[in-house]
Amino acid sequence: MTRRRFLSISAATAALTTAGVAPAAPLRHWQGSALGARATITLAHPDGARIAARAFAEIDRLEDIFSLYRAGSALSRLNREGRLDAPPLELLECLGLSGAVHRATGGRFDPTVQPLWDLHARAHAAGGPPAAEDIASTLTNVGWDGVTLAPEAVTLRPGMALTLNGIAQGYIADRIAALLRAEGLSEVLVDTGEHHGVGGDWPVTLTSDAGAEGQVRLRDRALASSAPLGTVFDRAGAAGHILDPRTGRPAAPRWRLVSVTAPQAALADALSTAMVLMDRDGMRQAFAAFPQARLAAAKPA
Repeated sequence: MTRRRFLSISAATAALTTAGVAPAAPLRHWQGSALGARATITLAHPDGARIAARAFAEIDRLEDIFSLYRAGSALSRLNREGRLDAPPLELLECLGLSGAVHRATGGRFDPTVQPLWDLHARAHAAGGPPAAEDIASTLTNVGWDGVTLAPEAVTLRPGMALTLNGIAQGYIADRIAALLRAEGLSEVLVDTGEHHGVGGDWPVTLTSDAGAEGQVRLRDRALASSAPLGTVFDRAGAAGHILDPRTGRPAAPRWRLVSVTAPQAALADALSTAMVLMDRDGMRQAFAAFPQARLAAAKPA
């Protein structure tokens, strides 16, 4: 059982000189670690090595905020202690957007499902789904109303814990795209599992457990997809990783893929996660709160 762990960045820019446009720099590749996996950055830029190093450093810094796998990250400390004083701005931004999407989706997007995720992971590792009574008990530690946000501190009701895996990968894609744009790169595609395209006309193939599901082209726009069975708890591949915060169980098999485009990958990421749990009428109501977001695909199961 794994969660999505992948990152690639492709970028290019025209290097201007006083004599006009200089010859394009050759494409070069740099490899490192990001989001728990090997990452590749491909740049056509005369100062590519420095830019790639900056990008990897920024990803590492953001992982120190959002990672559930680093004991010292801001999120891990919040989950462990129930309170985080002087929270990083990036965490507050992510949680603020999470709250807005939570409201717009009728509570379907809810980062407080982490205790449920842990319950399902442990139960399936032991051989089967969790018992109904264990789900009911764990649901008492789920609910966005147990989260308090303020610049001074973020607090959780006792017993609660957060996961930002439905939004943080998109947020990181947005931050890296902004960093590369600030470096003068005018053609950028960042892929952290979610995509942010700057300039260009970037083709992105949609995929689910059934295979290729079409293609979307991005220009100054982001894309995120959620596939209920893209990651599973069980060996049979039937217990998907997207949990319904209302029932505590994996998403019902309504869709095999939901893809959303938006100006920010973080927003697209959160919406696509929630919309796996929604019908088309619910999707339309959620989009009313975010008029710049669009449904790119909703493939029935």
